[in-house]
Amino acid sequence: MVWRWGSGARSGQATQASGAQAEDRALAYLQAQGLRLVERNYRFAPGRSRAGGEIDLILRERDGTLVFVEVRARARAEQGGAAASITAAKQARIVRAAQAYLLRLAAPPRCRFDVVAIDGEQLQWLRAAFDAG
Repeated sequence: MVWRWGSGARSGQATQASGAQAEDRALAYLQAQGLRLVERNYRFAPGRSRAGGEIDLILRERDGTLVFVEVRARARAEQGGAAASITAAKQARIVRAAQAYLLRLAAPPRCRFDVVAIDGEQLQWLRAAFDAG
């Protein structure tokens, strides 16, 4: 699904948004799709022996599914764009953080890993972009 951000004179400009601005855009879009924010910028730091991780957005679908969202932004879609910048190592850190988050819950719900890729003014929501396997 593709969505264009903004209107008027600024909508055609390809400016690189800061991470917080990109997350704001992604959150506004996902909430407009019916998801509800649970937590933002959840961080997990296991210790010195392993890298921690951060989850940009944690949301809940109407059916109860917990959605862990990585937001990536690039000024332009060169070299594969924002979505291609999520390496296997980055995915592993997100999965570790999600596992730590789920351990806090008495009854962990169904969950999935989504990506919101922002290339210039274009936003793309990639559902189930990767899995914990």
